[in-house]
Amino acid sequence: MTEAGTGRSLLARIFSVLAHLVLMAGAVFMILPMIWMVATSFKPPTEIALWPPQILPKAPTWANYQGVFEVAPFGRFFLNSIGLSALATLAVAVTSLVAGAVFAKYHFPLRRLLFAIIIATAIVPFESYLIPLYLQLNSIGWINTYQGIVLPYLFMAFGIFLIRQHVSSAIPTELLEAARVDGASEWWILARVIAPLSKNALAAVGIFAFIQAWGAFIWPLLVANDQRLFNMELGLTAFQFRFSSDFGKLMAGSVISVLPMLVIFLVLRRRIIENIALTGLKG
Repeated sequence: MTEAGTGRSLLARIFSVLAHLVLMAGAVFMILPMIWMVATSFKPPTEIALWPPQILPKAPTWANYQGVFEVAPFGRFFLNSIGLSALATLAVAVTSLVAGAVFAKYHFPLRRLLFAIIIATAIVPFESYLIPLYLQLNSIGWINTYQGIVLPYLFMAFGIFLIRQHVSSAIPTELLEAARVDGASEWWILARVIAPLSKNALAAVGIFAFIQAWGAFIWPLLVANDQRLFNMELGLTAFQFRFSSDFGKLMAGSVISVLPMLVIFLVLRRRIIENIALTGLKG
């Protein structure tokens, strides 16, 4: 090997080592808040107030986790989050399947324009139309109701895009034509042909819908005034007071709130990545 080749090889190794060091530092930086949250949830108040702060608790206690359910109806918050997320997941899967299949396999006037408008809504910040949506729901009496809270999470432009990409590239039009020749209705084709062949894509859409609904905060904060309607994220405000916060219980509640999403991601992370690669990048 020439001196030039040896020099390039050494330089490539140095860059590789530096890149790995930067990535490791970034990983530590990203996971440190999670470690701090979990550790603080096991600290008594005296350790939380220590300065300089210590990451690991000296005398771990379960008191914060017990107090979470004593200070506020956290069990109800959990059930509200489960109901909101489950309903949003089902609704997004159904609406994304129908709309995605229509845009992928059916031809009608202004199809491309309508699809472009739907996709454009995905880049519009929710805060920009939050107030008009609130005023509309207020006019029909849906403020401080379950249906008012869940409404914005029943549709997902990204889900429609994902299903449309999958159906247009993975399901042959000839298969649908053959079903029509055999006398199948359009709804039968959707339920018996398109839906079964789109299970993986629907699973990815459902996972994203569940995570989005589970982490909802701004909209429930605006719409829900009754504590009985609070979800997990909004319920954490029960540990924040006017001039102080109960950080031990706040961190314990945060751990409980994060656990479902963390479990879903760890169990289904491979499916999430594969489905995005197989459906989101096609077409």
